[in-house]
Amino acid sequence: MKLDIGTGDALIIVDVQNDFLPGGSLPVPAGDEVIPSLNRYIAAFLFRELPIFATRDWHPPDHCSFHQQGGPWPPHCIAGTQGAAFPANLEIPCDTHIASKATSREKDAYSGFSETELNAVLKSAGISRVFIGGLATDHCVLSTVRDALNHGYDIFVLEDAVRGMDADASNAALEEMAHLGAKLIDFEAIVPE
Repeated sequence: MKLDIGTGDALIIVDVQNDFLPGGSLPVPAGDEVIPSLNRYIAAFLFRELPIFATRDWHPPDHCSFHQQGGPWPPHCIAGTQGAAFPANLEIPCDTHIASKATSREKDAYSGFSETELNAVLKSAGISRVFIGGLATDHCVLSTVRDALNHGYDIFVLEDAVRGMDADASNAALEEMAHLGAKLIDFEAIVPE
C-alpha cells in the first residue's frame, strides 16, 4: 500500500513521555525506539503543512491509577514534572495541539479522546484520516485507535513507531486494531514528495 498524505490527514503521537521511556517510572520496553521513526513522520507532515497532535498523561499526584490509591501502576506522568514531559529528542513542533488526559484524580483514561478536546479539534480542522504512533501499543495506542474508529476516522497505525508493554499483548492489540478496520503501515508506505 502506497499513500499520498495531504489535506484531511493528521498525525497523532500517543503518550511519548519521559516516564514511559527507559529510565522512567513506568518504562515501555524499547519505548525510545519510536522516537527516530516518529521524527520521520513529523518531518513528512511538517513538509506538507499537515497538523500534528500529541496526547499525554497529565496526572495529579494522587491519581486513582497509582499503587498508593489501589491502582495498577506506579506513579507516572504527574502534571508539570520532568517525567510527564515529552523527551527532548522528539521533534514535535511548538504549534502541536496537545491533548492532556486523565487529569482528574478520580478517573483514568487510556484514550486520547477520553474527556479531551481532541475529537472536536480534529473535526473542526476537517480531518478524516489519522496516522497514529506512540506508546504503549497494548494500552493507550489501542484505546486511542478504538475511539478514533468509533468517531469515524480512517486510521493508519504506524507499526514502526509503536512499542508495547508486553509483546504478546501488543501483537494481539495490532491484530484487534486491524480487525476493527485500522490499516497497519510503516514509513515506506508514504509516497515521498
